[in-house]
Amino acid sequence: MGRVVLWSMNRRHSQLTDWGLEHISIREPDTILDVGCGGGRTVSKLAAAASKGTVSGIDYSEESVAAARRFNRKLIEVGRVDIRQASVSHLPFADDGFDLVTAVETHFWWQHIGAGMREIFRVLKPGGRMLIIAEFYNGGRHAKYAERLSRWTTMAILDVDQHKALFSNAGFTDVQVVEERTRGWICVMGTKPLL
Repeated sequence: MGRVVLWSMNRRHSQLTDWGLEHISIREPDTILDVGCGGGRTVSKLAAAASKGTVSGIDYSEESVAAARRFNRKLIEVGRVDIRQASVSHLPFADDGFDLVTAVETHFWWQHIGAGMREIFRVLKPGGRMLIIAEFYNGGRHAKYAERLSRWTTMAILDVDQHKALFSNAGFTDVQVVEERTRGWICVMGTKPLL
């Protein structure tokens, strides 16, 4: 059952991911981390864009890690991709190591969302960027469901101002939000200040 869900997520999130990645420039030599890599399709897209760089993916789920490793097997074999089981609250990476960190459809499930953002800030290089992409937020098409869904699940369903505050409180600057209100999509970006 888990494999079917991961396959479906890879397929469903592909268009959303493409839309979100259009809002950020990825350079060929970039070192990238994808938080909550799920079935691994976003890792593959990032590796294609950063064609001379490396991409790491983490996921809390053992089954997701296995699926992402299968999906990216060839890239792992040549040393361009690394997939690990880990929590966003305790990233297994050194300080100042990544040019870009992405999170597609995952931040609202993080157990400690503020701690996760601070960890991401820690592992980003000065001048590095953070990108959150989601097909659901408290605004746009899905606003009428947000409060109900928050009560029924553990999801942190944030509005635009709360997304901005999430980034700012972690230390990010130049925070930008792009909404696709008719589809209920959101893309939030921030930069770790230069030293």
